[in-house]
Amino acid sequence: MVPKTERVTIKIGGHVFAANPDPKLISEFSGIFKKIASGGTQLILVTGGGENARNYINAARALGADEATCDQIGIEISRIHAQMLISNLEEIVCSDVPTTIREVKNLLHYGKTIVMGGLTPGHSTTAVGALVAEVTKSKFFIIASNVDGIYTADPKTDPSAKKLDEIGTKELITMALSGKYSAGTYELDPVAVKAIERSKIPTVFIDGRKPENILKAIQGRKVGTRIIP
Repeated sequence: MVPKTERVTIKIGGHVFAANPDPKLISEFSGIFKKIASGGTQLILVTGGGENARNYINAARALGADEATCDQIGIEISRIHAQMLISNLEEIVCSDVPTTIREVKNLLHYGKTIVMGGLTPGHSTTAVGALVAEVTKSKFFIIASNVDGIYTADPKTDPSAKKLDEIGTKELITMALSGKYSAGTYELDPVAVKAIERSKIPTVFIDGRKPENILKAIQGRKVGTRIIP
């Protein structure tokens, strides 16, 4: 387990809060977070918007909303997901959902788990997680997604795509820049990668469909894809 003085930032993919949220799955994640916190580690959890955000963003876009407004809708939904998780973390968590970096820093001294969603239009919640990990001097940054790692191409469309055990930020930024970025489509955007690069925080991209992978990543076991600054 991570020593008591350390913090860990975890980006929790929106897949955990599906269109029909599964209380059992969310409770499984809460159990993992409680176990980590019981060892004295302070967690900063960043929840994504996922399918719920995309559905509302697509509807808003069809109604004529601009991309910044669509981004803001996604942010609000990610904060609703944060509130759902807070409701299940009981005494280990701060009840407030911070909406700025300053608020995150102000909550740190309580020593409790902090749960938040997005912050700024144009930034993915992964980028938010990377920035928060930097500000809080986290020991690890874990990205829990709905895929089991970073691939050489999109495994959903390219059968020749290969999963990488590790990747450098220089190569990853090239991949990120080649992607399509609009509200609701972010995963590893350039802002996230550059924040990881400059902070030099050890980062692991894992299969967040299995809550136990979070423990494995913290324990240094081989899981997902390691991102090397």
